Amino acid sequence: MARIRLILDSRKKSKSVHTGLYPIVIKIFHKKARMIRLPYSTSISGWDSNNMKLRKSAVVNKDLDCDLINREIGNKLNLARKLVIELGDTLDEISVDTVVENIKKKWDREIDSELRRNLSNETTVNEWGEVLIKRKNKIKKPGTAKWYRDSITALSKFNGEKPVKFNQITVSFLQEFEAEHLAKGNSKNGISAYLRAIRAIYNSAIKEDVYEPVKNPFVSYRIPSTKRNKKKALTKEKILAIRNLQYEMGSNKWHIKNYFLSMFNCRGMNLIDLAKLRVKNIVGDRIHYGRSKTGDPLSVKITEELDEILKYYLLDKSPDDFIFPIGYDGTPENFTKYRSDRRLVNKLLKIIADDAGIEERMTSYYIRHSWATIAKHLGITTEIISEGLGHSSLRTTEIYLKDFDSEVLDDANDLVVS
Repeated sequence: MARIRLILDSRKKSKSVHTGLYPIVIKIFHKKARMIRLPYSTSISGWDSNNMKLRKSAVVNKDLDCDLINREIGNKLNLARKLVIELGDTLDEISVDTVVENIKKKWDREIDSELRRNLSNETTVNEWGEVLIKRKNKIKKPGTAKWYRDSITALSKFNGEKPVKFNQITVSFLQEFEAEHLAKGNSKNGISAYLRAIRAIYNSAIKEDVYEPVKNPFVSYRIPSTKRNKKKALTKEKILAIRNLQYEMGSNKWHIKNYFLSMFNCRGMNLIDLAKLRVKNIVGDRIHYGRSKTGDPLSVKITEELDEILKYYLLDKSPDDFIFPIGYDGTPENFTKYRSDRRLVNKLLKIIADDAGIEERMTSYYIRHSWATIAKHLGITTEIISEGLGHSSLRTTEIYLKDFDSEVLDDANDLVVS
């Protein structure tokens, strides 16, 4: 094992003819001795050889920032010793000169890292956020882009309407942000959404070498857990009630009912994915599409009910035409129109629910939960339901069905005790 120490090179030939001082050096002994001169000098009385540092009390050192210099040379010593440990058995195969060369390289990398850290300290969440927002819009994810923008706006507002530098974000900063929003009466779900977006932007900056943190605050800070809303699912009987409603062909409610049934027949398809469907997505007796949320490809067999609905919407259309009038191409420019259409759909779904005698204030998201819940009631495994919904994680599906589990137990108990 190589031996490394900080020493004062007190050899006569090393003494400066101008100042009369000796250089501080890193001495490495590995088969042979070598020294790496550091940019600091002192007298023999100004050097503490036992503790390997400058003596603050020495007159010769009175104009020096001894604390700073001792930290710097101590850091170089630690890096050199760390390198020796990292080399391990390789040391036996290399010369002392190679060891010295690699120590200097390690120091240079540390300097580059420090410089990069100092430069990145000026980078703001707002600046990097704009880069990510443009990316999301470019790949037709305007919803995520809006989520990022809203979160950055909330963060800047908390910072006195000023951009937030990455190095400002500490555990204390995040706790203060959370406390201020709670004091305003904002929900934990909303606060969590803001902070999850900020965490995504922060981690992206680290991953792409935009920012180099001393410590990532999101390792220690816990984002408030979201409170799940009451399960938004309809029973199969309520789905049938909607199916039996009669509306005038071509009316708004007639179209919205068709959207509802189409999404239900497509295993709880999201409204945005229904809006993006084009005629060319239909191949044979199947619909092939990619989930907007994850990009995962899905394939759904066209049921008899869906086939009857599609006959109307496919009439005289070309492969590139949207299947449904709510057509959305996924671009940021048309995202505002899609959101307006979505509000109209949800408004009419509430009216349709009233017409069917359903008390729930139904939205398009009920369809997805309803499909999953009905499937579970029918004894279909969680794994198959997860696959059907296009979830990348079984845990996501389990969250969907968490409330349902207690209902199954209640029903089972009624059967047992009755």
